[in-house]
Amino acid sequence: MTWVGLRAGFDAVVPQWDALIARQDQPNLFMTPVWASTWWEHFGGDADLCLLTVGSGSDPLGIAPMALHGDVLRFLGGTDLFDYHDFVTGDPRFYDALAERLDGEPWRTMDLGSVPGTSPTLEHIPRIYRSRGYDVTVETEDVVPGMDLPATWDDYLSGLRRKDRHELRRKLRRLDAAGAYQVRLSTPETLEADMALFHDLMRESREEKRDFLGPEREAFFRDIVERMQTAGFLRLLLLELEGEPIAAVLAFDYAGHRLLYNSGFRRAAAPLSAGLLLKALCVKDAIERGLTYFDFLRGAEPYKYHLGAQDASIHRIVVRR
Repeated sequence: MTWVGLRAGFDAVVPQWDALIARQDQPNLFMTPVWASTWWEHFGGDADLCLLTVGSGSDPLGIAPMALHGDVLRFLGGTDLFDYHDFVTGDPRFYDALAERLDGEPWRTMDLGSVPGTSPTLEHIPRIYRSRGYDVTVETEDVVPGMDLPATWDDYLSGLRRKDRHELRRKLRRLDAAGAYQVRLSTPETLEADMALFHDLMRESREEKRDFLGPEREAFFRDIVERMQTAGFLRLLLLELEGEPIAAVLAFDYAGHRLLYNSGFRRAAAPLSAGLLLKALCVKDAIERGLTYFDFLRGAEPYKYHLGAQDASIHRIVVRR
């Protein structure tokens, strides 16, 4: 078996990377080369790109999308913009081969965050490195609430807790009484203006979102949204009341899942629960499009549970030589 480690550029590994993603039981948008390469363009900085293709160069066992930050080896991408991280593989042989390949790398700490609770990485990486006498810790990093989607909106409503169902219906009636409203999907022709509006709504809705959305992250958002639009994954939804935008959600549809990435709303529309209602209507749209899972992504915000989410988890593995 030939082991290949690629340390510069994504072009050489993208075809194999895409092929590996296509073979996974549940591919994840955050593990695609377009998401990783876009992040690297904006935030790579002084880190050392460490894209490792393990196995045959043309048909590898898997790819490790990583970077060296000094002597700390991490997945590409921070937890502020990636909700999941993992190795790109479906072959259990990958992990032992990767460990051999990493023996020659100058790391002292391997810090692997945001690993899904269902990932075999949580089994194999601790097993391998504990057997070598390394210090390994595994901890729950956060929750990623989500839910299986039923066939119809009525089925969804009936599956909510009675109080939540009553409140959602009451809020929808109040919105309807406030005037004519519609949910509009951004198109390639409106995307530039819609993204500027989305950023304004993010900043207005919460102070921490205003602090989060600095110039570097705003530039990343613009680039990733354009690329997701080109790939056909983007769902930027805007709630308009009497023709005026009052809320927006940025979501992505990938492999049958809808990922609710971020959102914002007008403060003046807070009494109408505009932010919550657009998220509920985003669920409705996902059901109508035949998607099978709605992922609210990282964080335990109460509204996610009011809309029917159940907790899943992501984990952090730290290995010290």
